[in-house]
Amino acid sequence: MKFFLLVSVLLTAAAVSLGASAAQDQIAKLTPNDLETGKKIFTGQCALCHGIAGTGGRGPALNCPDLPRAADNQALFYIIKNGIPQTEMPEAWQRSDREIWQVAGYVRSLGRTAVSTLPGDPSRGRQIYDSKGGCVACHMISGAGGNFGPPLTEIGARRSAAHLREALVDPGASVPEGFLVVNIVTRQGQKVRGMRLNEDSFTIQLRDASNVFHSFRKLDLEALNKEPGVSTMPSYRDALSATEIDDLVAYLAGLRGGK
Repeated sequence: MKFFLLVSVLLTAAAVSLGASAAQDQIAKLTPNDLETGKKIFTGQCALCHGIAGTGGRGPALNCPDLPRAADNQALFYIIKNGIPQTEMPEAWQRSDREIWQVAGYVRSLGRTAVSTLPGDPSRGRQIYDSKGGCVACHMISGAGGNFGPPLTEIGARRSAAHLREALVDPGASVPEGFLVVNIVTRQGQKVRGMRLNEDSFTIQLRDASNVFHSFRKLDLEALNKEPGVSTMPSYRDALSATEIDDLVAYLAGLRGGK
């Protein structure tokens, strides 16, 4: 009896050990061929819910650097392998651990732009960001700066250099999703223009360019005008030289959240 109990304990320990080994992060070791295999598996089995290139559908979008349910690569591996209980996310029982790592690697690649060599100087770009560009007043990097505009801590991982350049010279063409400019006039004649933070059937909240928070009851408003596709960010087309824009793009492209 004791012998069989000992064998059972040893087998259980071995299984746990094998499971832990399988979960060791393999993504950094994946080759371009591995990622291509992961893409093929994803397209065939995952894209129906998560969209081609992970843009989302019945399932959440996966083309972003941070996934709420998968804080690290091991967690992502286990989600793909075991699914998510009480959701439509199934387990990948038919796939080997290597194939699951290939899919996980491809999913991670969806949320991160490729690192490329750019003509600008990142150190000069940071100086422009902090001074002449005035970016720090509206944008936050690693907890420092304003919060009127979107945070930029990992903007280089989220957006290509071409997108960053377009955002600097033609901000209206690159308005981030969810950022909506609103003009409000109250019945007392107060005028406020800012970014919408929240809205329901009865109220609306926004933050103005001075970083002041406002909340209004819609019954108290004379006018509520929304400006989709409009950015409060100024164009740097004429404010900065071509070299300075190169430098600023190089700095922003290097902001990858320390990952």
